[in-house]
Amino acid sequence: MPASSHLDPFTGWLREHAVPLGHLDPEAPLDDLEPLRELIGDARVVAIGENSHFITEFAHLRQRILRFLAERCGFTVLAFEYGFSEGFPLDAWAQGQGTDDDLKTLLDATIPVGVEEPLRWMRRHNATAGVPTRFAGIDIPAAGGSLLPALAPVAGYLRDVDPETLPAIEQAMRIAGSFAGASAASAAPAWTRLPAAEQDALSAILMRLLLRFRAVEVLYVSRSDRHSYDVALRRLEAACHADYGFRAMAGLYAGNGWTADTSGRDVYMAGSVQWHLQRSGPGTRIVLPAHNAHIQKTPVSFNGRLTGLPMGQHLHHALGGDYVALALTSIGGHTADMRPDENARYGFAIDDTPLQPPEPGSVEAAFAEAGLGLSIADLRQAPRETPGPDRYRIQSAYLHTPVLDAFDAVLTAPASTVADLGN
Repeated sequence: MPASSHLDPFTGWLREHAVPLGHLDPEAPLDDLEPLRELIGDARVVAIGENSHFITEFAHLRQRILRFLAERCGFTVLAFEYGFSEGFPLDAWAQGQGTDDDLKTLLDATIPVGVEEPLRWMRRHNATAGVPTRFAGIDIPAAGGSLLPALAPVAGYLRDVDPETLPAIEQAMRIAGSFAGASAASAAPAWTRLPAAEQDALSAILMRLLLRFRAVEVLYVSRSDRHSYDVALRRLEAACHADYGFRAMAGLYAGNGWTADTSGRDVYMAGSVQWHLQRSGPGTRIVLPAHNAHIQKTPVSFNGRLTGLPMGQHLHHALGGDYVALALTSIGGHTADMRPDENARYGFAIDDTPLQPPEPGSVEAAFAEAGLGLSIADLRQAPRETPGPDRYRIQSAYLHTPVLDAFDAVLTAPASTVADLGN
């Protein structure tokens, strides 16, 4: 399709080079996704984003891409924006343990970010696959809502290898339990209401335990084994990063926080991806679903202020071309705006918000002006003579960043709809 003379250079290029896709159905044939093969090349980690959680079309597209990467490209790990510690029982279920109905119990207390259907596909796939697909959590516990999913198994580990430390970790768990919630949206406000002495005691205990873990590593490994030690240490690091996040969020909302202080969660997630990559078998390739703002390769800024260094930026620096970031967005429809509400189940309410026409300068506006529907564009091939789009949607707002630098590719749906979460 020839570019029209009135189109800006990027939009004209997009009209000529974006590849249409044929299906949204997650069970549909996969041939239309073959352009992904050349796009990802030999990358070891392919991140699949979304501009908002709780969107039906993004969930379907990510599941189709997972199937394609696993069935046709040899990807063997699904590393999800989900608690590192909580990921282990989900992996066991995906490998065939328990009954099909057990998954609802495992996911009952967690935010429904789209992990259930990929797990059900993995369990079916693994029942006949020669090489199974594994599940890996990468995030801090309970999306920052509670330290207990990480600390409880660490306490179990210490009970065997270092019982002297049990009073300390039990005190940390008591404090952590006093403000635990389903997500950071509910736990962070409760943390701010703790006495400062309790806040400080929790941080001090966690840091002392972390330093002890590292200082007596040889002793711990001799009393257990290398894998058990590595998992316990990573769980403790998750709790420390989550605890740090409460202070960072408090500073952000009070207006006196340090620059990019909320990056602690993202650097932990990036480290977890590398942790799983290093401890999996040769040839391991990881599919990494997470929010666009986590997978982008450029810093996150709001209103001109640097607020975070995302997971994708850390992975890009560590892995170079072995990391590919694929953003998912939509031209119209509705989005799921998340509004803080301590009385809501997860600490936030979800508002089904109609989307306005895309803002000029956004990647969504370029797809709309180019007349494209469901399609994918390899941004690495886009002309650099002009800067290209300078923003993309994040829920119903926009995040300003050089899109051509932030992502390797963009997949756009014509419209998005908010999923029925059954709440």
